[in-house]
Amino acid sequence: MRENIDNKSLIKERILKKADLLFSAYGIKNITMDEIASSLGISKRTLYEVVKDKEDLLLACIERSQNEMHEYVDGVLEKTSNVIEVIVLCYKATIKKYHKVNILFFEDIKKYPKAYERFLNGQKEDSQKSIDFFMRGVSQGLFRADVNFEIVHLLVKEQMNVLLDTKVNKKYSMTLIYESIVFTFLRGVSTPKGYSELDKFIRECKI
Repeated sequence: MRENIDNKSLIKERILKKADLLFSAYGIKNITMDEIASSLGISKRTLYEVVKDKEDLLLACIERSQNEMHEYVDGVLEKTSNVIEVIVLCYKATIKKYHKVNILFFEDIKKYPKAYERFLNGQKEDSQKSIDFFMRGVSQGLFRADVNFEIVHLLVKEQMNVLLDTKVNKKYSMTLIYESIVFTFLRGVSTPKGYSELDKFIRECKI
């Protein structure tokens, strides 16, 4: 019995990993359940034993991706308490992920209400954690104390959303857009000490 449960978990992980890769590379609409099953060498019946439908699969992919990022952040926090270092490493991980994402993914996800809601909720949760973390940076003398990080963080997020809905994303890559917004924001809220450490870690991380 235990072996069956383990096998099912392994199959589900394979499915989510492959689906996430395909959705990110080609957009959600362009990938069918048939193609996902075929790419894994499994039957559609096996696929539907794991997920109910395409939106259920997308939802599971989003939750898996968010959990992976949370685990990554926890791992970074275990190694360092320097706020600048943590932020740069986390942004580097996000940029690496965005580098693999087709802009169509962000356009398509809005057509799947449950998955889109989970995506947005994840963003809200991460936003609050980010604001709390920036306040820790203020106490370390890395970020300016006169900045309302809730407002600034909201503006950065909205700026990102606006750019995703304009022709800018046709001209520039997601990676370049993300880098331009995020690092301009970080430099703007940093103290001289924070600015110096930020540039140091950017060079060391080769971002």
